[in-house]
Amino acid sequence: MAILEVKNVGKRFGGLQALSDVNLSVAENSVHAIIGPNGAGKSTLLNCLVGKLIPDTGSVMFDGQSVLGRKPYEINQMGISRVFQTPEIFGDLSVQENMMIPCFAKRDGAFQMNALTAMSSQRDVIEKAEEMLVEMKLADKRHMHAASMSRGDKRRLEIAMCLSQDPRLLLLDEPTAGMARADTNNTIDLLKQIKDERDITIAIIEHDMHVVFSLAERITVLAQGTPLVEDTPDNIKGHPKVREAYLGESQDAA
Repeated sequence: MAILEVKNVGKRFGGLQALSDVNLSVAENSVHAIIGPNGAGKSTLLNCLVGKLIPDTGSVMFDGQSVLGRKPYEINQMGISRVFQTPEIFGDLSVQENMMIPCFAKRDGAFQMNALTAMSSQRDVIEKAEEMLVEMKLADKRHMHAASMSRGDKRRLEIAMCLSQDPRLLLLDEPTAGMARADTNNTIDLLKQIKDERDITIAIIEHDMHVVFSLAERITVLAQGTPLVEDTPDNIKGHPKVREAYLGESQDAA
């Protein structure tokens, strides 16, 4: 059963056709990767999925409801959380303070640091934040300034902040960009853990094929704003259309 359906989506910026007749179906409780060369339209598509951009044509449906025209907090309220390519955390706050912020948040998106809106007491907020830090293996860093963390731990914290809202769909925009290989492998292990332990669907945009083939159950390949192939990782590997898009090799090449 598909939880996210993109139908005939097109988006133009002036004379540039960034997306053209894009169709995409993401199965519930799956990991679906969207890959393609630079300029393929991946980020434009992701921005359409979270309501940051409104397509010129087509529809984007999450669990039977349109996301088009909704504000970011409304998208979050529907059960969609996004992890940005550059970690979106508050560097001047501690790890624990960062983690407490979404625990104060109403599901309508209003962040009220002076009132307990999502919990009944400050103790509940602290306990929820601590629970997430333990789950994400960040408890020993709770008093660190977030700015002093490694990129891998910043990403782990951002994912923890998203998960505290209990999303049904987690969108990841190149989550391992700029990471050392050890941090990349740790992030892969973390996402596998999340998928195993939570009722969640993950859609990921990623350039690192090691990450893609380690996580994805289905892969959609974009090129010049149009889907080329959607298939399993095993069938994507060596696919002639994928080789042509990435390497410029003709399908007729030896």
